[in-house]
Amino acid sequence: MDQERILSKFDKIETYLEELEKIKVVDLEEYKRSIKDKRASERLLQISVENVLDICNILVSELRLGLPSDEGDIFQKLYKKKIISRDMKNILINMKGLRNILVHRYGEIDDEKVHEVLTDNLEDFDKFKEEIISFLEK
Repeated sequence: MDQERILSKFDKIETYLEELEKIKVVDLEEYKRSIKDKRASERLLQISVENVLDICNILVSELRLGLPSDEGDIFQKLYKKKIISRDMKNILINMKGLRNILVHRYGEIDDEKVHEVLTDNLEDFDKFKEEIISFLEK
């Protein structure tokens, strides 16, 4: 298991989250008006989620859990092997959905949804890290 690579990805996520904390706008209306902070926040969220997806892919590959049929299947494989919890599987599905919207703009970006993630859900990254580190320590 390439734990060093996984831990490096977690370091990147931590750096991005620290940057997000520095620019995070708590008031929704102010967030909507602050184009620079809004776009920076979106990008930092995007690359944070991409690092999470990279970690999931590393685990599936190195544990030889089989070829996933799609990105969602990656989370199912990790859940079935008890690497992540059911709650985390659902969190990851939501993260991937948000990332897809941010990258591909499937529909308009919902400022309220992104703001909600920024103010209420950043701890999901820490929960993910805890579950993966717990698995790696076994």
